[in-house]
Amino acid sequence: MIYLDAAATSPVRREVIEAMWPHLTGDFGNPSSHHEVGESARRALDAARADVARFLGCRPGEVVFTGGGTEADNAAVKGITAASTRGRHVVVSAVEHPAVLESAHHVARTGGALTVLPVDGAGRVDPADLEQALRDETALVSIQHANNEVGTVQPVADLAAVAAARGVPFHTDAVQTAGWLDLDVGALGVQALSLSGHKLGAPKGIGVLYLARRTPFEPLLHGGGQESERRSGTENVAGAVGLAAAVRLLDVDTASVVRRRDAFIERVLAEVPVARLTGHPTERLPGSASFVFPGRSGESILLDLERRGIVCSSGSACAAGSDEPSHVLIAMGLEPEVAQTAVRFSFGPHVTDDQLAEAVDALVASVA
Repeated sequence: MIYLDAAATSPVRREVIEAMWPHLTGDFGNPSSHHEVGESARRALDAARADVARFLGCRPGEVVFTGGGTEADNAAVKGITAASTRGRHVVVSAVEHPAVLESAHHVARTGGALTVLPVDGAGRVDPADLEQALRDETALVSIQHANNEVGTVQPVADLAAVAAARGVPFHTDAVQTAGWLDLDVGALGVQALSLSGHKLGAPKGIGVLYLARRTPFEPLLHGGGQESERRSGTENVAGAVGLAAAVRLLDVDTASVVRRRDAFIERVLAEVPVARLTGHPTERLPGSASFVFPGRSGESILLDLERRGIVCSSGSACAAGSDEPSHVLIAMGLEPEVAQTAVRFSFGPHVTDDQLAEAVDALVASVA
């Protein structure tokens, strides 16, 4: 099997499992307990928080551990908006992950207001459109760092600067870019950022919300006041330790991945005449190559590829099973019948040239 669906999830790294193991066995304490077993868990949690903070260039107290990227997105959109003294107007892009889009629609259904920004044919937001959309009552702008379906990278620093000029907090979903792009929150200029462990070699069920100090915030989960009263519930110590280990292990030769990606795209476009690249041709995730195949059945291509040992997807795993065309591709201007032919190849740094060449050969045979 050649696994080319890294945008959906990645395998847990052995080093991560080894880092987690003590906290799944003997060192099992509740970090809120005031005895040695609990204090040991608290020390491990604090160390994990410090590691993630170094990765993001922020203070440890600005790191909130969550149950994953979806929870982090929900917490950012709903929590910042609910606590805002400006109003309840939210601005998002038309190509956001469902965790952001549905959270924004929830705000609108419960008395708030929503503006959905258009994107160009490559899936990018124009900062001028954001500037026009901002209002005095805008509580939050949430625009992803890179798209999970087509890989397009947004000009987040430029967009965040537009919001900052009006004093509006900016959140970015960076689930897809962790490990690939610089996530220094100071350089990005964001006040909130979401991560998910299982895209990085940590287990499913652990994520992070970076929340800048003094950012108004109402927690989704109330209870014992854990995570400095921003996310109640007994912390997933083993998961946090695993995510921190995965972050420490990140060491990707991005240039080599970009070279392999570009060679893969070039061969697909040359050998499969019907194929059309989706997303930005250069401002895209290093390990992401997405196409549509007008006149073909995307589902049949996927099934045939899997029979040939190539595992990929039609787009977002969070929309799997839906008969509706991708909202991302529709927003980019593709016709619904073309959008339904989408196939996404996404791969990590360990995929080889030979494996990608085999994938192209299988694709050529599947589309023929």
